Amino acid sequence: LMEGDPRVVAVTAAMPGGTGLVPGAERFPDRVGDVGICEQHAIGLSAGMAEMGLKPIAAIYSTFLQRGYDQVFQEVAIQQLPVVLAMDRAGIVGGDGVTHQGLFDIAYLRTIPRIALMAPADPPELDAMLRHAIAQPTPTAVRFPRGSVPDSRLPGNDGRLRHGRGVRLRAGDDLVLVAYGSMVRTALDVADLLAEQGIEATVFNARFARPLDTSAIDRFVERFPLMLTLEEHAVSGGFGSAVLEHLATRESTDCVVRLVGVPDRFVPHGETKDWIARLQLDAPGTVSYTHLTLPTMIIRCRSRWWAVH
Repeated sequence: LMEGDPRVVAVTAAMPGGTGLVPGAERFPDRVGDVGICEQHAIGLSAGMAEMGLKPIAAIYSTFLQRGYDQVFQEVAIQQLPVVLAMDRAGIVGGDGVTHQGLFDIAYLRTIPRIALMAPADPPELDAMLRHAIAQPTPTAVRFPRGSVPDSRLPGNDGRLRHGRGVRLRAGDDLVLVAYGSMVRTALDVADLLAEQGIEATVFNARFARPLDTSAIDRFVERFPLMLTLEEHAVSGGFGSAVLEHLATRESTDCVVRLVGVPDRFVPHGETKDWIARLQLDAPGTVSYTHLTLPTMIIRCRSRWWAVH
C-alpha cells in the first residue's frame, strides 16, 4: 500500500515489531511513526493526518486500542475521518496473558455510528480488506489474530469483497454456520465433522460485523431451523449479538440462534490452542457445545420439524 500511494502512512504505539511495521519503517522512515505507549496520541495523530489528506493506518493491538477509545469516538468517528484501525492480536493471544486478550473490540467499536468493522478469514483476505479499508472515505477497523496460519486462501473464499457483504463457502441443507474472522476456518472444520454424521451445514463467512449482511441473515433464518454464529470474541456485545439485534427487528422467526464465543469471563495466561479447546471454540468443542452430536437428535430440516432429546 505504501509503495503504491505516497499518502499512506502508518502509526503505532510502541509495537512496531509486533504489528509488523519494521520493514515498512526501514523502507519509508518518514512515513511510519511510533508514538510510544500512548494509544490516545496515536489515534489523535492519525485523525490529524487524515484531516490533512493523508491515509493513516493505526496499527494497534486490539486490547490496547481500548486506551484510545475516546479519540476514536471524538477525533475520528464524529468527524468521519478516513482512519484505518488495524487491530492486531484480536482474539485469544495465549502467553501474553489476560491484559493482552483481544476479546472486546467488536463490542466497544460497533456502538459507534458509521464505522465499518471487518475481519478476514485468511491472509489473502486480510490483504484485500486493508486495500478496501484504505479506499473508504470513513473510519474502518480490521481485526486479525496473532499467530501463523497458512498463506493459502480457504476453499471458496475467493469471492469479490463487497462492502457489508459476506460470502458462502460451503452449501448444506440442515443448518447454517455464520462465522466471523478466525472462526471461519473452524466453521469449515465443524461442517466436516457434522458431515460425518450425515448433517450438512452451510458455512458463511460474514466478513463484516458492521455493516452486517442483514440480507443474508434474513435468508438464513427463513431457510434453516438452526443458525450458529461463531466468533473469537466475547459473546456479550460481539458479532453474534449484532445478529440477534437485527433479528429482533423482524416480526418473528422459527430459527433457533446459538452464539458460539468466549463466555462472560476474563481469559488468563496460557497457550492459545489450549484456551481455544477449554472454551470449546475448536471444531469438536463447537459441535459438542451445540449438542449436534447427540444420537437421538432427529433433523428434518426440509419440513422444518425438529425433535431433540
